[in-house]
Amino acid sequence: MSFVNPEAEEICALLKSVKTIAVVGFSPKPGRASHAIARRLQQFGFRVIPVRPGLSQGLGEKAYPDLASVAEPIDLANVFRSGKHVPEVLDQCLRLGIKNLWMQEGAEHEESAERARAAGMTVVMGRCIARDYAGLCLGE
Repeated sequence: MSFVNPEAEEICALLKSVKTIAVVGFSPKPGRASHAIARRLQQFGFRVIPVRPGLSQGLGEKAYPDLASVAEPIDLANVFRSGKHVPEVLDQCLRLGIKNLWMQEGAEHEESAERARAAGMTVVMGRCIARDYAGLCLGE
């Protein structure tokens, strides 16, 4: 298997089409990448839903222990967990009908990427969502 990300234009179109992003593995610590990137996504105008067990809120939003607990539609699941946890996150996405999966740098899982794509999901892996939105969609 050798997963290939969508072309830049497709990634930008995806990011322009989503509004609500669940950040799986959100950290309450401002110095962590998941926190900083989630905050940046909020600044871009996305609704960010923190997903982390034991956390009640993050960045002014109610936090949830897992995707299944989120009480509203999710446009995209943005994964900040180690690659070994991605199959479990993917299973939740498939059960919930979440159509878009983004695995941040360091959260790659090739088999899950292929499985998600085969199930009809749009998948991006090993890229930074905030950097891609700024660079591909805003020209920053």
